[in-house]
Amino acid sequence: MKPYYQIIFTIFAFIFGAVLTTNAQTFADDIHTYAKPNQVRVSHVDLDWTVLFEQKSIKGMATLNIVRTEKNAPLMLDTRDLNIEKIETSANGKTFKPTTFELGTADKILGAPLTVKLPANAKQVRIYYSTNPTASGLQWLEPAQTAGKSQPFMFSQAQAIHARSFIPLQDSPQIRVTYSARVRTPKNLLAVMSAAGNSQTTAKTGDYRFTMNKAIPPYLIAIAVGDLEFKSLGKRTGVYTEPSMMAKASAELTDTEKMVEETEKIYGKYAWGRYDLLVLPPSFPFGGMENPMLTFATPTILAGDKSLVSLVAHELAHSWSGNLVTNATWRDFWLNEGFTTYLERRIIEAVYGVNRREMEATLGKRELINEMSEMSENDQTLHVDLKGRDPDDGLTGVPYEKGALLLRWLEESFGREKFDKFVRGYFAKHSFQSITTETFVDYLQKNLLEVYPNVVSRADVDEWIYKAGLPKNAPNPKSDAFTKVEMQVEGFMSGKTVASALMTKDWTTQEWLHFLRKMPETLSVEKMSELDKAFNFTKIGNSEIAFQWLMMSIKNKYSAADARLEDFLINIGRRKFVRPLFAELAKVDMKRACSIYSKSRSGYHPITQSAVDAIVKCN
Repeated sequence: MKPYYQIIFTIFAFIFGAVLTTNAQTFADDIHTYAKPNQVRVSHVDLDWTVLFEQKSIKGMATLNIVRTEKNAPLMLDTRDLNIEKIETSANGKTFKPTTFELGTADKILGAPLTVKLPANAKQVRIYYSTNPTASGLQWLEPAQTAGKSQPFMFSQAQAIHARSFIPLQDSPQIRVTYSARVRTPKNLLAVMSAAGNSQTTAKTGDYRFTMNKAIPPYLIAIAVGDLEFKSLGKRTGVYTEPSMMAKASAELTDTEKMVEETEKIYGKYAWGRYDLLVLPPSFPFGGMENPMLTFATPTILAGDKSLVSLVAHELAHSWSGNLVTNATWRDFWLNEGFTTYLERRIIEAVYGVNRREMEATLGKRELINEMSEMSENDQTLHVDLKGRDPDDGLTGVPYEKGALLLRWLEESFGREKFDKFVRGYFAKHSFQSITTETFVDYLQKNLLEVYPNVVSRADVDEWIYKAGLPKNAPNPKSDAFTKVEMQVEGFMSGKTVASALMTKDWTTQEWLHFLRKMPETLSVEKMSELDKAFNFTKIGNSEIAFQWLMMSIKNKYSAADARLEDFLINIGRRKFVRPLFAELAKVDMKRACSIYSKSRSGYHPITQSAVDAIVKCN
């Protein structure tokens, strides 16, 4: 039996989600979905799942509440490699009857459309199905691929359009849904989801229930199942991870509660209740994923000195920009990530100081400029054209760093006090909505440009959003600490100072990264060896520094780092690291790239596999 509050919630979701409406919401054209929400849209998803590790499959049913605007239109859903067994409909939420459906031809990017015939009075659709072992939004780990080495692990990654690989739904960020779930697992494993219901006692029953009563985009539906435990970090924050990782993870993340408090001071009340984190095994393809109430995070942020927790600030910021106010289509992705990167830096400033913010902003802008130097002009625009392309192609530095620079430019132009007021109003006005770039620009025009005229022109804003590259008026973050780092680089490269005598005491990760990135593209083996002997870069545990060093080692054919490179690529699946390392290695030694990839590929998430498959070409 469901707890009484879930029964009540389901009844209300059914009643309000199923009503025929004459004032239908107007949806933007989303080229990455088969859904036709202006005809029929899904408002609530109720999941009943059994997680089958031996089959690497989730089996069960999804019951969808629908809102019908066109009486005779079918329900159009997105799927990818789902095994559809049968579909039923109901007029009253109690009695379900079979209906006909058609699973269309699969597109390599979009998957296959699922067309469901709706009887005249249908208000719910129930789909019985199972996922494919190669579902793009799920990763199944053998015990050996986890930290504890004793139990299997499964986790999801639905952004951008991977939710359709484990739920038949309308997989567009503008079609927001509430959801509930019952999840059955092996009794020795814990299930957690991006919803209320996660167990802080971590009692492992094998039968778990969850409820998300705030409407979210489908890509934020998330699940993980594994040998997990929980530790509180504050009154509404905590961390889940494998037992062997808990001490390290909880020590690194102690500032999480403070981050929530500081963000609320600037941007308003946190709207989601709890903010917990799940530190996943190292195969997780991204740094983090902002699943509401439960951020998924890579263990590569656990540097031991809190120097990489800007990722936590970033994912927390998504609780406002991305989760509360969401991009309507993936062409508007910069609305999520540009705002979030800007907010992230403001949180870092509030918790760790201006100097830390400026170091990270400086590194971010430099990485953006380097990345854009190798990009087409089309991909250098914020309002990027993704027609005929996978939205994952839009995961570049442009929506993040260029978007953040646009917002920083607006802050500098109008002053922080006025701009903060504007941003708070923006979040309040568009809460729990998905909006387009055009909606943002119109709001900006009416609530900032026209309120304070003759400061910023609409033409200036349009240049930032619709044109390639960075405008000449782009902010230029500066760090006094980096100036001192550059003096050490100069001393080393000129031969005036040996590596062991460089003044590096108390350097942060950001300073070390700046130090390595200011080195010449080409370094002699002797210089590489001297640096390695002085600072032990080849064996360093900090993943960001290790990545930068390994990139330099490939370019300069520094063979002393070969074993670490292979170990790094086999044991870490973060796309940000794996993709460029393989790209650089493929330039100089495709045979070796193939050899390492043959060992590492099975441990990568499908998203990472897809990225590297396009780079490493083996016979």
